[in-house]
Amino acid sequence: MTTPWNRDRLLELARGFQPVCVLAAAAELDVFAALARRPLTAAQAARKLSADPRAVATLLDALAALRLLGKRGSRYALAAGVAETLTAGGRQSVLAITRHQANCLRRWAQLAAVTKTGRPARCVPSVRGAADDIASFIGGMDDLAAPVAAEVVACLKDLPFGHVLDVGGASGTWTLALLHARPGATATLFDLPVVLPLARRRLRAAGCLRRVRLAAGDFMREPLPTGADLAWVSAIIHQNSRAENRRLFKKVFDALVSGGRIAIRDILMAPNRTVPVSGALFAVNMLVGTRSGGTYTFAEIRADLQSAGFTAARILRREPTMNCVLAARKPA
Repeated sequence: MTTPWNRDRLLELARGFQPVCVLAAAAELDVFAALARRPLTAAQAARKLSADPRAVATLLDALAALRLLGKRGSRYALAAGVAETLTAGGRQSVLAITRHQANCLRRWAQLAAVTKTGRPARCVPSVRGAADDIASFIGGMDDLAAPVAAEVVACLKDLPFGHVLDVGGASGTWTLALLHARPGATATLFDLPVVLPLARRRLRAAGCLRRVRLAAGDFMREPLPTGADLAWVSAIIHQNSRAENRRLFKKVFDALVSGGRIAIRDILMAPNRTVPVSGALFAVNMLVGTRSGGTYTFAEIRADLQSAGFTAARILRREPTMNCVLAARKPA
């Protein structure tokens, strides 16, 4: 039975933005890196951050209240686990995705106006600037994907491939996972020119650059590189309308060899669109952040694939996250 709403539960929900804003500000200002070497007073931290002393003291006290920092006397230090997760060099860093969520927060704050007009929210850059915000987005996708990529790609075990086209492959997280799963395979990573240097660095560091062709372009405006027997379309279709996805699927269809397959990683919604909850909320993220994006059901995606010529669409992996995978085939 659903617990009835009451005054206290609603107020708790209404105030939920406050800790998030404190964390977002600290991530954008790089507070955790400033404290990584040794404890600092608020005045010392303010000088290091080139920020207002009173404001820094207030922010640090809030971080300490949330137990992200410890406070002893007038000095602040990182709590256990924070260096590993909220600094750029941390072994389990989620700093980039935390900064990206701060960018999302600025758009979500405009939800009422977006709902009135149907137009996406005005983009407001962070204190780090627009270029760094793009880097946070790309890095944030790796923060989320890298720990689960091998597990997700394992669902493709029954789809043999020799050359994979990673559509919108970003910094190469999924290309690497796919190549590790198929040691004899090669890949083409296709994305915007601004992204490819990030991919080149990651692929070179992993020793896989020689197996990958980096191709620059806009997958919504230009033809895709041909010759692949598998196309990997990861976390893309939610950015588009169904009409845009149909055009994208036709581009993928034309690029694949005869008998090739498309594998799509994204959220899958139940027919009533309220399950999973994360998918319903992600649809809001697309409402405030894109012109026509959303989250889709399997029936909708299958119909859009069929319109492009694909057959035999099936779900390979289903869970209440972005890590659902479905596949379809280009007839031989």
